[in-house]
Amino acid sequence: MGDIPLTTLVLLCLAAAAAGWIDAVVGGGGLLQLPALMVGLPQAPPTFVLGTNKAVGIVGTSAAAVTYIRRAPVDVRTAVRIGLAAIAGSAGGASLAAGIDSDLLRPLIMVVLLAVLAFVLFRPAFGTAPAPGPAGRQRVLVAILVAGVGIGFYDGLIGPGTGTFLVIALAAILHMDLVTASATTKVVNVCTNFGALVMFTAQGTVLWRLAALMAVFNLAGGTLGARTALKRGSGFVRTVLVVVVVGLIGKLAHDQWLAG
Repeated sequence: MGDIPLTTLVLLCLAAAAAGWIDAVVGGGGLLQLPALMVGLPQAPPTFVLGTNKAVGIVGTSAAAVTYIRRAPVDVRTAVRIGLAAIAGSAGGASLAAGIDSDLLRPLIMVVLLAVLAFVLFRPAFGTAPAPGPAGRQRVLVAILVAGVGIGFYDGLIGPGTGTFLVIALAAILHMDLVTASATTKVVNVCTNFGALVMFTAQGTVLWRLAALMAVFNLAGGTLGARTALKRGSGFVRTVLVVVVVGLIGKLAHDQWLAG
């Protein structure tokens, strides 16, 4: 960390705090934190950037999950089952990532995101009403397959927006309101981040001192974000969701046509 300018450290910490807040509310904090690390550590190998990002992110995600569990009706058992399936799906996606041309995937993901954006905008009641009751076994199984295996696979293959996709999938499949879907997503994210972090730790590709500093700010952002979502309700989460989806579309479009 002695080689990192103080100004860069401050900006990285602020990015970590903002990313923790966004991630706790609706997912997608990595859209801010990962590019910030890439800009702040231009000489670092990509695996070190990814490993450090996971070490920071899991702290804020865990804090948000605990805050949600204490104050929202979260089915932890279902969330953990989806999380374990997501770990398996992510491993499968990661195993194929090297052979996939991301330039071909990005337009497909942008089409999906545009469809999601249209769905959310034209269905104002989506994710704002509480679930009528506990989800049946069939819906839980579908959630495990789609949100766990499917989105987990996407996370390992390409990654951006995984948390946002999870929120939307859980709200649609399990008929959760957006606050409960965000809460459940945080538990799932803890599982997937833990699995990834174990791998990066084993490879020795985590800058632990930097991660520890940024994690303090990410934790504060994650805790504040969860409390904000709980206080402001599903309508607020829906607004943030729209903003994050638009941001994700812009990020993918930039990577596809303007980067480099």
